[in-house]
Amino acid sequence: MIWTLELASYLNDAPWPATKEELIDYADRIGAPLELIQNLNELEDSEELYESIEEIWLEYYPPDLQDLINEDELEQ
Repeated sequence: MIWTLELASYLNDAPWPATKEELIDYADRIGAPLELIQNLNELEDSEELYESIEEIWLEYYPPDLQDLINEDELEQ
């Protein structure tokens, strides 16, 4: 499973909280790239509700925080 900020951005307006199946259905309806749907299919099969992208992609940093993190790394 490979995540990028671009792929994650397709889930910004997803109907959170959502199950794996609801997220796959949403991604399909909005015409998200196949890579996103493949990533979602790789999630564990359960009825677990995901509250946000952070629960799916643990290393996710919203774009506005991503800039701050990169600047901090440059300063070190």
